[in-house]
Amino acid sequence: MQDVISLAFPFFGLIFLGFAAGKFKDIPPSGMAWMNFFIIYVALPALFFRLLSETPVEQLTDLSYVTATTFATYTVFAIAFCIGVLATRGNIAESTIMAIGGSYSNIGYMGPGLTMAVLGPAATVPTAFVLCFDNTLMFILAPLMMAMSGTDKEPITRTLWKVVVRVFTHPFILATIAGVGAAFIGFKPPQGLDTMLKFLSGAAAPCALFAMGVTVAQRPIGRIPLELPALLAVKLVLHPVLVFLLLNWIGGFDPVWIATAVLMACLPPATNVFVIAQQYQVYMNRASSLVMIGTMVSVITVTGFIYAITNGWLTPAV
Repeated sequence: MQDVISLAFPFFGLIFLGFAAGKFKDIPPSGMAWMNFFIIYVALPALFFRLLSETPVEQLTDLSYVTATTFATYTVFAIAFCIGVLATRGNIAESTIMAIGGSYSNIGYMGPGLTMAVLGPAATVPTAFVLCFDNTLMFILAPLMMAMSGTDKEPITRTLWKVVVRVFTHPFILATIAGVGAAFIGFKPPQGLDTMLKFLSGAAAPCALFAMGVTVAQRPIGRIPLELPALLAVKLVLHPVLVFLLLNWIGGFDPVWIATAVLMACLPPATNVFVIAQQYQVYMNRASSLVMIGTMVSVITVTGFIYAITNGWLTPAV
């Protein structure tokens, strides 16, 4: 247990440092803009590109892993959506936000820091894959479901075009494509560029975790909905368990890749849940509560999954 605490403490410690800074220092949301830009557009893409470009090509061509993990995310999205339909008596827009909150992990800010702290550099490739394909899934589902609900008044052709643009201009996806391409052609960056990429890679996880804490601190806790416990149970427990069962049922995956998928799935709802709710003016206060309370509860659940993984309960010992 001491080893598990040693793994989890730096991870959650950085989040709580950011949370404390956000609470005790009056940092306006606009003050985080450059930090978020650095993380999303510079540091994390540099990390993914550098490590993917050094990965053997045979590890980058098996699509069964991303198919299984993305299908698991879609499945819990559907389950959370059904919970939303029951809770709202058929409100598609609110149910969609609940579905996103019940399935969309905070993979951007928290994923790389957690998986590489627990599993090491071997987790980089599966982390990048889950991050890219889960993001792509949400980029597709959110606008399409909102268009179905009538909240998004744009023509469907414009909505589909926006989906394509968001997918193929997202920095994580571009960095992953570039890293995979570099691995296929055997590109090695010059020493000066490689050193800069290493600097940026080292800054990615701590900056992302600290910024995550500040962002959560800036979100007000709104009304706590009755459906919140069910949504958090789906997100924090059912999602990682379903990923584990599905990958083991298919079989043939590296234990580190299975452990990575479980850790990515057990993360709390992404802060983007609130951003999407705000964008469509739907379920905003309750989405804020879902993100903040989910992050707090995840201290216990994520630590539990780390314990299970490091003791070989969910995968062979790593």
